[in-house]
Amino acid sequence: MADFVRDVMTPGVVAVRPDASLVEAAQLMRAQDIGDVVVADGQQVVGVLTDRDITVRAVADGADPLTVSAQSVCTGDPVMIGPGERVSVAVALMREHAVRRLPVVENGLPVGVVSLGDLAETQDPESALAEISRAAPDE
Repeated sequence: MADFVRDVMTPGVVAVRPDASLVEAAQLMRAQDIGDVVVADGQQVVGVLTDRDITVRAVADGADPLTVSAQSVCTGDPVMIGPGERVSVAVALMREHAVRRLPVVENGLPVGVVSLGDLAETQDPESALAEISRAAPDE
């Protein structure tokens, strides 16, 4: 079992500017085959935007995804964690804040994301969530 966030996180960060449109963010998610992007102003993380945020906070309300910005619907001021923190701290933060993803930040810079799926794959590889996380995406 992995002990540290660096051992379980997905390295690298896919990010959009705060003023990026939701269409731009969604196209990036599709191209990268991911369900979330970090919203960053320069090198500073200002939020996390998920495919669900786009759907529930914008499209469901009839907002135009071409004109709505990523920052306006993302979860701002996200809970973050460092790569040297213990996995148990990540689990506790996710539980306490009811989030499924944590940006991983080192020296103020985003270096990865740790998700509930990442934790399931390493901490409980036989679980249904781990199996789903490992499955190839539907085309």
